[in-house]
Amino acid sequence: MKFWDASAIIPLLIEEKTSSRVRDLLTGDSEVFVWTLTPVECFSALFRRHREKPVPVEIISQFRKRLAHMEKAWIEITQVELVKRRAERILASHRLRAADAMQLAAALVAFTDQPENGEFITFDETLAGAAALEGFVVLP
Repeated sequence: MKFWDASAIIPLLIEEKTSSRVRDLLTGDSEVFVWTLTPVECFSALFRRHREKPVPVEIISQFRKRLAHMEKAWIEITQVELVKRRAERILASHRLRAADAMQLAAALVAFTDQPENGEFITFDETLAGAAALEGFVVLP
């Protein structure tokens, strides 16, 4: 079981250098856990890129379809109050932005505060460091 940060989901939705690596990780994952706001973070990343360098309409459409397909298969952590409480502690302990603290807090909720029972997938180095300090095995 793995918890997937938005930074690890993006390469599954739009082709990047890391796409083949995360596809391999996904193939071996029977249960994909994500924070309930991960789709919003994915759209934010897509449209941030689009503002910097326009993305063809076909790519945006394909992105939406892939995301909708993935949303049907993954397990969303939706316990907002539990995640908020953990995120507050995490923010006091680690140098993270609020959204990243919520991702890490959602992972803790997913694994019932036993991070040694799961893996955390992210390409965000700061978040990876915090996840490791919390006890997760961090991939890739």
